[in-house]
Amino acid sequence: MKSWFIASDKDSTALELRDVPVPEPKAGELIARVKTAGLNRGELIAGHGVSGNAPKAAGIEAAGEVVKVGEGVKAFKPGDRVMGRAFHAFSEFAMFRIGDAMHAPAKLSWEEAAGASIAYLTAYDMLWPGGELKAGEWLLVTGASAGVGVASVQLGKLIGAKVIGTSGSAEKLKKLAALGLDLGLQNRNGGFEKQVMDATGGKGVNVVVNNVGGSVFAECIRVMAYKGRLATVGYVDGVVTAELDILALHSKRLRLYGVSNKMRSAAEVAEGVRGFERDVLPAIASGHVRPVIDKVFSFDDLPKAKAYMESNAHLGKIVIRT
Repeated sequence: MKSWFIASDKDSTALELRDVPVPEPKAGELIARVKTAGLNRGELIAGHGVSGNAPKAAGIEAAGEVVKVGEGVKAFKPGDRVMGRAFHAFSEFAMFRIGDAMHAPAKLSWEEAAGASIAYLTAYDMLWPGGELKAGEWLLVTGASAGVGVASVQLGKLIGAKVIGTSGSAEKLKKLAALGLDLGLQNRNGGFEKQVMDATGGKGVNVVVNNVGGSVFAECIRVMAYKGRLATVGYVDGVVTAELDILALHSKRLRLYGVSNKMRSAAEVAEGVRGFERDVLPAIASGHVRPVIDKVFSFDDLPKAKAYMESNAHLGKIVIRT
């Protein structure tokens, strides 16, 4: 089969197309013929993911048709539609661990199924078990136009929260307003404190999703309400250190947490997937929440898709079709 490999170092990432054997599923795994696969910044952008390793098969989320299941797999059979986290997803065939695999709802196109996985699972992790966001609370999403940002806006509205989002693009904020964004603030690296505090009547926001990084971290702390929760999920600004106002942390009883799967066990990841299936997937299956797909590229054009992601022109997910 054809499979894209990626090599990363501190300053660059390179893609290489190879011919490799079709994998065989082990116990608890399934193999699917890939229809579509989603791009994720953490894997493809230099310095944002794992670096300094030998080239590895690329792609971490996909949607497709099951062709073979391993020992002990009862929930899927050949011909089923599957989506979710996957191994070597930028290939003609991908492997899913059963704990990561979800049945792709019939109403979803293949492109939507590929885009409904990691960004939405990450947003779920931040807003449900992590942030315990409740209806009527305020949510601030910095960098709201990226895949995880868009998903956070949509799932925040699904919960019933009032959502503020930041973006450097007025056009993107207009599109986010159509998804339910209550207040869009045009800026890239801070300067939103007064507008956020005015909007919340001086109380601040209950949950912050920080997609931008260290350049806005201190300001995120300043706009948090009493018992506020701050999720750090990305650092597209490249700033990985920031000052922490310990007095604010202490006096406002704040909770700070990171969101990443790099050190989570397979069992922990599977627990999150099952929660997502319970709390979010029904809304996606019904069409109440629609994954936002910005652009679709062909399989052979993955390098062009990567370059498009690096341009930061997109809103929502970038997908390749095999």
